[in-house]
Amino acid sequence: MECVGTSGNGANMIPFGQDEKYQSGAPRGASDVAATDPTLIISPDTRRAERIPPGQSRTRKWPVLHYGYVPTVNKAAWRFELFGLVDHPLRFTWDEFQALPRVKVYSDFHCVTRWSRLDNIWEGVSVSALLARAGVKPEAQYVIAHGYDSGWTTNLPLAEFDVEDALLADLHDGEPLSADHGGPVRLVVPRLYAWKSAKWIKAIELVAEDRAGYWEQGGYHMHGDPWTEERFRDD
Repeated sequence: MECVGTSGNGANMIPFGQDEKYQSGAPRGASDVAATDPTLIISPDTRRAERIPPGQSRTRKWPVLHYGYVPTVNKAAWRFELFGLVDHPLRFTWDEFQALPRVKVYSDFHCVTRWSRLDNIWEGVSVSALLARAGVKPEAQYVIAHGYDSGWTTNLPLAEFDVEDALLADLHDGEPLSADHGGPVRLVVPRLYAWKSAKWIKAIELVAEDRAGYWEQGGYHMHGDPWTEERFRDD
């Protein structure tokens, strides 16, 4: 797991790859970052006096952990869909996705395996803007994120998904996402543990009832709030 992936995060993860984004300095503050770029969306958790949730520790690296394999997704063949309980299902090619209005989000990144990477700037397409374009039906309450990795899924409450700092990201700190980190496009939902930020995103499905995804079926929490340590299910 990089904290997400096919197989995303969970037990028996295997690290691999080279760390190219080691952070040598102290973490920046949200106010300082916002002053350098007023267009940035600031994730609210970066404004906390203590930015590292309980049970976590800061890493200066950007670890890569997976269970399973890294899919090869050719941009020419890449497609993204938003479907389910919406008025207007959406489907984009790579070029169509690149032509959509873009946002930048400053956020922290908390892996369920107890590390946190602070000071990330993601760039891509706003989740809220996509939902507004599709038109969410009143009965929609949950989201199922689908990945390109053998039908992998994860679930989120719609209320936690339709937030200003959630996006479909193709850039991290100004550079294209590598396949190891979920490229060409991954979901980023900063306020939840990172396994909810599905790598290699293929589709978003809106549903009326909650449905456990890959790791949730294996015992991971259905919600995944790092600030209350929702790592595993009670049932």
